[in-house]
Amino acid sequence: MVNYEVTVTTGNLDDATTFNNVFIKLVGTDGESKRKTLTGLKGTSSFVRGAVSSFIVSCPVSIGKLVLIELNKKQRLLRFHEDSWFPAKVVVKSPEGDTYNFPIYRWKNDSKVHHFREATALRFFEDNHHLCKKSRQQELKQRLKDYRWYVYEEGIPHCMKAENICSLPSEVRFSFTKMSEFVFTLTTGVIELKLKGLEHSKENWSDIDAIKGVFCSRHTEISDKVHKHWKEDAFFGYQFLNGVNPMMIRRCSALPKNFPATDDMVSLCGLCSLADEMKMGNIFLCDYKNLDGLTPNTINGKKQYLMAPLVLLHKTPDDKLMPIAIQLKQTPADDNPIFYPTDSEYDWLTAKIFVRGADFNEHQLNAHLLRTHLLAEVFAVSLLRNVPMVHPLYKLLVPHTRYTLQINYLARDRLISKTGFFKRFAASGGDTMKELLKRSLASLTYSSVCIPEDIAERGLEAVPNFYYRDDGLKLWDIIHRFVQGVLSFYYKNDAEVQKDSELQKWILDIFEHGFLSHESTGIPQSFTTVAELVKFVTMVIFTCSGQHSAVNTGQYDYGGWMPNAPTTLRLPPPTTKGTTSEATMLKTLPNMGTTANGMAVMWLLSKQSSDFVPLGQYYEHHFSEEIPCQLIRAFQGELEVLSAHIKIRNKNLEFPYRYMDPEEVENSVAI
Repeated sequence: MVNYEVTVTTGNLDDATTFNNVFIKLVGTDGESKRKTLTGLKGTSSFVRGAVSSFIVSCPVSIGKLVLIELNKKQRLLRFHEDSWFPAKVVVKSPEGDTYNFPIYRWKNDSKVHHFREATALRFFEDNHHLCKKSRQQELKQRLKDYRWYVYEEGIPHCMKAENICSLPSEVRFSFTKMSEFVFTLTTGVIELKLKGLEHSKENWSDIDAIKGVFCSRHTEISDKVHKHWKEDAFFGYQFLNGVNPMMIRRCSALPKNFPATDDMVSLCGLCSLADEMKMGNIFLCDYKNLDGLTPNTINGKKQYLMAPLVLLHKTPDDKLMPIAIQLKQTPADDNPIFYPTDSEYDWLTAKIFVRGADFNEHQLNAHLLRTHLLAEVFAVSLLRNVPMVHPLYKLLVPHTRYTLQINYLARDRLISKTGFFKRFAASGGDTMKELLKRSLASLTYSSVCIPEDIAERGLEAVPNFYYRDDGLKLWDIIHRFVQGVLSFYYKNDAEVQKDSELQKWILDIFEHGFLSHESTGIPQSFTTVAELVKFVTMVIFTCSGQHSAVNTGQYDYGGWMPNAPTTLRLPPPTTKGTTSEATMLKTLPNMGTTANGMAVMWLLSKQSSDFVPLGQYYEHHFSEEIPCQLIRAFQGELEVLSAHIKIRNKNLEFPYRYMDPEEVENSVAI
């Protein structure tokens, strides 16, 4: 008789405890154990939250090298109900002195027998044991049933099919802590609006400073500064670099034909001509042509207004980015004047407000929703459908899928549905939103989601004080080195990449369901080299972590003061100069109810939960080989260095840029 020491760790999560009977079977290359009930000195407390409990499983003879375990639980007769359990891992020590790790990290809500593989990562073509092959096939067969594609709207990335939150597999749902805090934040915000009579108010703001009273207790260091500086041209220009949407600005080498700004109207502080400044790389353009021709939403029975502006900016000798011309519609016309800083105070301020309104809608639906949330969901669903737990790609990417499927379900249900926030409170709601998302996907390219190429294509390599670029490029490089190290450990040559059928199915699914088989995007349909694989996986991790943080975390910082990020505008822009005033500006801005609801949503979407997991922290140990574990530690060390560098720099900034600080970046699109 030989003994195997089995140690079971229950996750340290709320509701992770089970009082049911737990059973295990060990399966090896030379045989298997009998199914055994795990009972020990701790009795019914063996599987409480955070417990580490050891048991002995005996076999007549050695069963060889362990390859998998079978785990299940059953209700204790009449004593305990069928409960949920979150086993983290099982470690088995064999009589030969070998240690086998079995990562689990998932909820068990039923009494079915589940198979879990030993932690050593294996590609399809090297998984030779007949029981392992069978387990691999069964796992993916079940995954195809659990994770099904769904066409939410023609022309945009597909999503996961789910009838309701409860239909999501338990392994991808919010923790009890996450859900409780999410509901609490949402509920308290709604209650506060109701108590103040703001939730459904259709009244205009009579005083711009009264907006600060919407959420007296909900403000940030930066939102307070935005309230103070929002009218200033230097701050207006700064946001195109380091605000919540750094994706619009690009260097301008020649004015678009539909933007006839001239030297005699553009003020360059007595410097060179506009043409000379463009040659020196000092002129920049933000063109919201994606919004042109859209029919704005109707809110409270009234037509809203959404412009497609062009904004010209100048880098001054003191390295400030100053707006020098704004045209609010794409087609030049007498009733579409170009506004300049030399115009009257409210002409110029109103023009900037229309730009900020356009930026809110472009940012939310393109830079934020499409390019992070929807892409992250495609990456996750394809991973879960096509790649088993034992595969190195699964082990590498699964931490970057945490909570994404549930937060996206909530977004479709609460934000972009027919009765959601955008339909009720945003100029781009309803059919406008659908059209904007379709246009955005049609213009999306592989290079534009890879920050080194995107920065180069936009001509922004040398722009001073561009912290999104500086931190983002460093973060990309750190992620790339980590991914290259891990994947090069498992893929020694290009041929191994090419023959990995599960890997190839993953990328093909992404191409077909995420990018709708559009070859013009440049997204690969297959991988032929290790380098191609490394680049794409780097992009996936960067998109789900750093890029999402850059366009999400600062939403309340820069949108908590509504005039800086109006969700909609209620009057058309001035068609002649000299006709605007403070009164017309207040009538143009969203009413009290729209303002309050917009601020509440941005507060909710900017608030980290207490079970936030920062980039590079892997509390679930999926890898067991020493080299990947060393690479993870090196990755964490590089992230710590970058974080320290960012903190030192931020001490000298009036507007600290924290959105790419690894300590503030979440591993996944989780909010």
